Amino acid sequence: MSILSAGSNAPDFTLHSTPDQSVSLSEFRGRNVILAFYPADWSPVCGDQLALYNELLEEFSKHAAQLLAISVDGAWCHAAFARDRHYHFPLLSDFEPKGAVARKFGAYDDKDGVAERALFVIDTNGVIRWSYLSPMGVNPGADGILKALEGITSSAQAGSP
Repeated sequence: MSILSAGSNAPDFTLHSTPDQSVSLSEFRGRNVILAFYPADWSPVCGDQLALYNELLEEFSKHAAQLLAISVDGAWCHAAFARDRHYHFPLLSDFEPKGAVARKFGAYDDKDGVAERALFVIDTNGVIRWSYLSPMGVNPGADGILKALEGITSSAQAGSP
């Protein structure tokens, strides 16, 4: 499997954040975006990974970054999971057609029918600045995300694109 790499334009998408509300990637132009694709709500590794990111939201916001987590689970499942875990960021449902957005990013596992555990940091212009595909059973942590965001911030402060 080959995910989209740094330098690629992030494909726009619109997904449900709740059963009756949608979010589009293009709404976040002018901000950095962290996309965290994950296999399934309620799985131990996914729960640990998203809990870590929930704790780092303030650090992400220092870099003007919005976290969006995406799986193929439905919006009602996401709503229950987010409420139970007290997440303060959108869980987006790539449910119908199943995995369509994950496929655009090269992060869909056809064999298991779930999103891969893939991370993308997208800059204010919609360009992927960093991407990482983690093994399914491994929490990738946040070091790569933070390093990528620091790189974007420092290049912006230096006046380079």
